Amino acid sequence: MAEAMGRRGKGQPDGRSGERLFDRELDHLPPEVRWREWMHRVEATIFAASEPVTRETLARVVGKSCSIDLLIDDIREDLRGRPYDLVAVAGGWKHLTRPAYADAIRAAVGGSEKAVDLTQPEVLVLMCIAYFQPITRGELSSFFGKEVSRDLIGHLRGAGLIASGPRSPTPGAPYTYVTTKEFLLEFGLDTLRDLPDFEALEDAGLLSKEKLLAGDIPVSLASWGGDNEADVAGGELR
Repeated sequence: MAEAMGRRGKGQPDGRSGERLFDRELDHLPPEVRWREWMHRVEATIFAASEPVTRETLARVVGKSCSIDLLIDDIREDLRGRPYDLVAVAGGWKHLTRPAYADAIRAAVGGSEKAVDLTQPEVLVLMCIAYFQPITRGELSSFFGKEVSRDLIGHLRGAGLIASGPRSPTPGAPYTYVTTKEFLLEFGLDTLRDLPDFEALEDAGLLSKEKLLAGDIPVSLASWGGDNEADVAGGELR
């Protein structure tokens, strides 16, 4: 008991045995073996999670000097040629099957019940919210030259793709709308910075207000989620 008390006195508080006994640093292992063990821990953690796993979470299972990015690169290299990969999405990493196997998964287990079925007007409104958020329903209506209905906004909210943002400073202080983490997940984006560059699309003549109003969606935007990968753990096509 004295020995246990001594160990506890070295910066290992009682009542947190899980953290106290877990060796993140693995200093007793040769560097190559240590790195491989960190890779296995990170891959296992991501595989077991139902949501994208953040950098902060992964840092709990590896040493302080370990580069998460280099670990991910090495794991992805190991997965080269496998039917699934590690993908950066919604601010974390997630195991996703490769698009080439989408048909096989559909044949085996059918489509995902979570798939979001959007009409073309809803896609257009969602695209405008993604690029111009926070934006009010009135501003969306002005952009399209006709009212954007509460029902349309309600469907996007019900699908979890948008949420209420800060109140607008305009008269009446209407709610604004912003995209959500679910939006990033649905369209396979890590952050909003992964959206196709709006100004580049305009300069290339692929995007303009006139084209949007006519329902002409650029190929780069129309393909959002078109080849979405499947969730390895659940076999779900997103």
